[in-house]
Amino acid sequence: MHCSSSRWTFLLACGALLASLASLPADAQEAKVTFKEQEGGLAVMVGNEPFTFLHTGPEWAKPFLSPVHAAGGAIVTRAIGDPMDKDHPHHKGIWFSVDEVNGVKFWAEAGKIVNVKVEAIEGSPAQIKLKNHWLGPDELPIVIETTTISIFPSRLLIYDATFTAAVPTVTFEDTKEGLFGIRVATTMREKVGGIVTNAEGKKGTKDCWGQPSRWVDYTGVVNGKNYGVTIMDHPANFRPSRYHVRDYGLFSVSPFGEGAYQNDKEKAQPVKLEAGKSLRLRYGLYIHAGDAQEGKVSDAYGQFLKATE
Repeated sequence: MHCSSSRWTFLLACGALLASLASLPADAQEAKVTFKEQEGGLAVMVGNEPFTFLHTGPEWAKPFLSPVHAAGGAIVTRAIGDPMDKDHPHHKGIWFSVDEVNGVKFWAEAGKIVNVKVEAIEGSPAQIKLKNHWLGPDELPIVIETTTISIFPSRLLIYDATFTAAVPTVTFEDTKEGLFGIRVATTMREKVGGIVTNAEGKKGTKDCWGQPSRWVDYTGVVNGKNYGVTIMDHPANFRPSRYHVRDYGLFSVSPFGEGAYQNDKEKAQPVKLEAGKSLRLRYGLYIHAGDAQEGKVSDAYGQFLKATE
């Protein structure tokens, strides 16, 4: 076959264009993250697919994201009120809370976290900016939480949260009940075949529970296919966080349980904030298809670090 030089020039130009597109970051080739205000909260879309819904209505004890979809539509969070899985009704989708803040058990929903402001910003990444009041028994804030949730089309979420003391002293006691968590779908649980691994190569909830790690991944089956959820700790947090990961589907990370997570009260290190002082914490959460290797969790962790430089 014979081709003119102009045609070869055209084909080479097309090849160069395709190569340049292929070299773009994954997010640059994917659908945009968009928002739509609805009754009770904010719908989050990735392209034409639903990703999640931010619940902020007064009927709830805290803001949370539920349901949470992987690409293609599979739901990786336990359904609210799932009749097959009734334990721990305070485990709702993806949430951010902890017990024993000046004695108030926010994780157990004995105290209320009230959303007072939501701002949704579409972009790359898209962002949801929240202002939440953690209320004491007098219904006045103990802690003011300001959080930015950055959402990438790859279904990586970054929680950048700051606690500011609203009373003379705020004490975060030593507890395993916290802080940034997800309740995975019933079919993903380790007790029915799910797989838990961490960045250091440890496997299973027994060996990953209470341990610090760059990330922990929880993979299981939804609708006949493997999907996973990864939680990531940020190296700039004031201390390494530890993971509360259970075979029944609870999966969370917290810096507030040094004693509880090591089963040694002598190692407890409560955290105190004086009025007006703040504490910043950052975590990542990544939804993927396949197991940790197939889902390129290490690459997603690198994206998490780069985005928080």
